[in-house]
Amino acid sequence: MPTTKPCLSCRRPRRPGQYLCRACWFKIPGPARSALNQRDSRAMARLRELHSQLSACVPLCEITIAA
Repeated sequence: MPTTKPCLSCRRPRRPGQYLCRACWFKIPGPARSALNQRDSRAMARLRELHSQLSACVPLCEITIAA
């Protein structure tokens, strides 16, 4: 069984390959979730945007990610 890592937001367990736990993921606005789901050359930059905003304590409902 794969080990679980903590959610980047609430520290609860999250599934492998996911950035956040399910509860936190659905608190992020739809456009931001869509941007984070894109797998292209800017995917890592968008992930860094998410990490930066989480580190700055931006509320999940206010997170924005550039497409």
